Amino acid sequence: IFSIKVRLAMASKPLPGWVAFSTSGVGGIFGWIFIHPVNTLAIRMNLASMQNPGAKLNFFSFASQTVKTTGIMGLYDGIGAGIWRQIFYASSRYGLFQVLRDTLAKYREVDFASRLACATAAGGMAALISCPCEVSLVRLSNDATLEPSMRRNYKGVVDCAQRIAQEEGVTAFWRGSTPFVTRACLVGATQVATYDQFKAIYGNLGVKGSANVVASSFTAGLVYSIITMPFESAKNRMASQKPDPETGKLPYRGTLQTIQTVAGKEGATALYNGFFPYFLRCGGHTVLMFFAVEELQKLYRKMA
Repeated sequence: IFSIKVRLAMASKPLPGWVAFSTSGVGGIFGWIFIHPVNTLAIRMNLASMQNPGAKLNFFSFASQTVKTTGIMGLYDGIGAGIWRQIFYASSRYGLFQVLRDTLAKYREVDFASRLACATAAGGMAALISCPCEVSLVRLSNDATLEPSMRRNYKGVVDCAQRIAQEEGVTAFWRGSTPFVTRACLVGATQVATYDQFKAIYGNLGVKGSANVVASSFTAGLVYSIITMPFESAKNRMASQKPDPETGKLPYRGTLQTIQTVAGKEGATALYNGFFPYFLRCGGHTVLMFFAVEELQKLYRKMA
């Protein structure tokens, strides 16, 4: 009985900050290695709808054509930026959430509203930190699909980041930060907070262990995919846009303006072009990341 009480106490004891951040980052990288090809397809499919307004794109035929054009390894374009993004974004997003939640728990009961507030704040801060990686990821993932005359021909994530800073200025990294930060706040609220809440809900229903993690993370991934897709579309378009050759002005200037412009010109459903691969990415990465994080933190508690 005593040993059971000790294990329960250790399981409920807040983790050190470095453990929360490092396990979140490693879990994010683990999930991203498997999900990156799907993310590449989601970005390219979403941006293809921008280049071909009104076109109806089928995920499987689009994926097949992409592999024929760029090869299977072309789906891993931008993997370096994707991993760097996880190092900064995943570690700070879920790491900050755990730290904020556990700190708040010292002063009051942590309910769903508290989880939402902590997760939203953590998501926004993580997005600002990782904006340069996000912009580089979008550019690298989509460059090969452009017409030869339009390609930037980046050699890798470092070359991409250096050229953006030199050619467009450092502020270009945060050009699409508004939709990215907005989306990250929504991701925090709809993925991290709901995952934490679903764990409690499924636990009360008798779903325990790994089954609880998978069920909770899959449900959270579905919820946040539906809510954040329009902001993902806006972020992709703002990050990849070029100035009009005649006026020199950028077509997309802000989150709501981008969403309104796309919905007005192409219809609201255009904001959901590429939803299936986006959901595969969101749901798949959510399950893989949280599963890895839970296993790593479980291992730490056993060794502590």
